[in-house]
Amino acid sequence: MIQAAPISKGLNVEAIRKEFPILERLVKGKPLIYLDNAATSQKPQSVIDALTEYYSGYNANIHRGIHTLAEEATAAFERSRDTARDFIGANVREEIIFTRGTTEGINLVAYTWGRQNIHAGDEIIISGLEHHSNIVPWQILCEEKKAVLKVIPINDKGELVLEKFDELLSSKTKLVAVAHVSNALGTINPVKYIIDAAHNVGAKVLIDGAQSSVHLDIDVQDLDCDFFAFSSHKVYGPTGVGVLYGKKSILELMPPFQGGGEMIKEVTFEKTIYNELPYKYEAGTPNIGDTVAFKAALDFVNRIGKENIKRHEDELLEYATSELLQIPDLKIIGTSAEKASVISFVIDRIHPQDLGILLDNNGIAVRTGHHCAQPLMDTFCIPGTVRASFAVYNTIHEIDELVAGLRKAIKMLA
Repeated sequence: MIQAAPISKGLNVEAIRKEFPILERLVKGKPLIYLDNAATSQKPQSVIDALTEYYSGYNANIHRGIHTLAEEATAAFERSRDTARDFIGANVREEIIFTRGTTEGINLVAYTWGRQNIHAGDEIIISGLEHHSNIVPWQILCEEKKAVLKVIPINDKGELVLEKFDELLSSKTKLVAVAHVSNALGTINPVKYIIDAAHNVGAKVLIDGAQSSVHLDIDVQDLDCDFFAFSSHKVYGPTGVGVLYGKKSILELMPPFQGGGEMIKEVTFEKTIYNELPYKYEAGTPNIGDTVAFKAALDFVNRIGKENIKRHEDELLEYATSELLQIPDLKIIGTSAEKASVISFVIDRIHPQDLGILLDNNGIAVRTGHHCAQPLMDTFCIPGTVRASFAVYNTIHEIDELVAGLRKAIKMLA
């Protein structure tokens, strides 16, 4: 074992861990070691309290009521919108649309902007690193519109081959949709380069920020992306809530995604006049409680600081990489020079699922399988990987336990 890396300067991880009640529980008699943060992060007490406070103190439908509870709920809901706007550096609050998550945000763009602007012979570019949520909606759209889906290839390190991307771009390119960070490998993509290059040929750009939103500082104005989607539950918030950012000038020209209450200004049997942004895209009663609690999650991240979180997670990733590579027959899949705190690996002659089960017997939660990135796994000619993904509350000790658990599992399966 190499000498443990120091905990990030100024970051009291033990104090942070105390804010997460679930980290106190046992799994199969062992202390929980939660290393599945790329799937969903755990929630601090402040988020749990915010959700409880809403339901116990001012539960009401929003926007359409004039009574006290409705006004309090509306104010809390809209405070979350303002916090989300600031969290990603959007220009105005009208550019923040609440969704059920990244997947719905991407589908919203596909079914509104896509159906309006993609025509036969047009081209959409995605990458070989994409989550299924950023593949399937574009396949559906291309099939419907007789458009062409093109894929940026990756190299053996799990990095995009930018020279091939440049070759794919043309006047036919109408949209480029790429992940900021690969959920399966942790690769951080050069999205600023991709955005600038796409704009040079007149294409719009959607960034899947599901993984980057919790690890990297996001400034959508600096990036100049046209759309950016992310999920609350990856950022220590509740499930069932997400944000789609879109440039106001683009959103104003797009048709609605769903019809119903709230997205309308006036309805007659002859004609409907749609509401202003962002409500034009928020039909029906939203997930109010979880959206209110989403603000507490963003406040938690802001209080600790993205820079501090990233520094700590980078140290964990570096240490885990060094330790795991000392295990015989273990191969890390995805060795990009720029990575977020995700490490995927395989061990010769052992199925990832078997490793995941044996690790769970020791209270260690990892993710196994293709991670909703099956084409990526096919590129590496593997059925899947074991994926350990780190958050601000993880520790060097937990990585040591992961390595010990793997060594124990290998002996059992040999």
